[in-house]
Amino acid sequence: MNDKNHKDETRLIHAGYNPDDYHGVVNSPVVRTSTIIYPDMAAYEDPDHKFRYGRYNTPLVQNFNDALAELEKGYAALVAPSGLSAISTALLGVLNTGDHVLITDSVYPPARFFCDDVLERMGIEVEYYDPHIGAEITSLIKANTKVLYMESPGSGTMDIQDVPALTKAAKAAGLITMLDNSWASGVLFNPIEHGVNISILSCTKYINGHSDGMLGAVVADSEETYKIIKKAAVNLGVCAGSEEVNLGLRGLKTIHLRMKEAGERALKIAQWLEGESPTTKVYHPALPSHKAHEIWKRDYKGCNGLISLQLPAASKETAHAFIESLKLFRIGSSWGGYESLLQPQYLKSCRTAVPWDEDGFLVRLQVGLEDPDDLIADLQNAFKVFGES
Repeated sequence: MNDKNHKDETRLIHAGYNPDDYHGVVNSPVVRTSTIIYPDMAAYEDPDHKFRYGRYNTPLVQNFNDALAELEKGYAALVAPSGLSAISTALLGVLNTGDHVLITDSVYPPARFFCDDVLERMGIEVEYYDPHIGAEITSLIKANTKVLYMESPGSGTMDIQDVPALTKAAKAAGLITMLDNSWASGVLFNPIEHGVNISILSCTKYINGHSDGMLGAVVADSEETYKIIKKAAVNLGVCAGSEEVNLGLRGLKTIHLRMKEAGERALKIAQWLEGESPTTKVYHPALPSHKAHEIWKRDYKGCNGLISLQLPAASKETAHAFIESLKLFRIGSSWGGYESLLQPQYLKSCRTAVPWDEDGFLVRLQVGLEDPDDLIADLQNAFKVFGES
């Protein structure tokens, strides 16, 4: 049904969508299975048989993977039980003892912990780089460098990387490139169209969109890349539960609308924070004050609901009082759902290439689908604690 002339929103609605296969049922049925029966020995002995066992694939998982590949404009996708599982599967699939991997310094902290605790223990050399390095990444590439790992925008400080420049340098050196694309979720940016080999998604966030499921995915740029990641996933036993996959497929049908609304609300709040609040600094790529705003304008189609802000210099107790005064921004670690959240950011413990030495307490806001004026009023009321300290 998909037509290449259709817009992305239209194509995604019909991706992973096969009602004719299910007697006209509009949504793919939830497939709960471990065992799959083979019609004959020829099917059993066929290594390319589409559905072999619940851990490898099911019709529901295939529909979700097809939709993700459509969303990310890749060759094929592979679902995982979480975003971190997708990250670890991609890295373990291509790295070997003795390899060197370059990781952006503003990487998702759990990914950093995985690199430090697991990859280093396996004899893989991990080096973190300034996310704004651009084409100068060539100065860090060694004879044993295997992977360039990007995340854009970066965690906490929303660092926009110059992905075309980085991938061009990496390709010239024969590296495999990966990018955590959870922030854009295939809607605001397509890494594979900018030369990235592997796009990684935390589908827990905007793809699910309702804070009720854990899911991740890897999207490959080619059949060769896909086979490498698929082999790693099979060997590691990576698979996702049918209920979560069903929730992810549901979320994909409304992701464009939800991200557009969240982005508009977040930008309004970011502009208010920068202009009228006592915030020391606001991190949001759509603001002209953002360090890489021009790259964001060049490469991205919009913004999502995340904002980071540096609170005015004050005691730890005052910063905690600000956070606990908020009624609509509840303390929580995730983002991409319908509800607004706040998470403190402790960057001194997870920045090495560009050490974090800013004063003030950094917090990240996840702007949900509440009315933005209500959210601004909530922040305005909480900021009163700084006048009282």
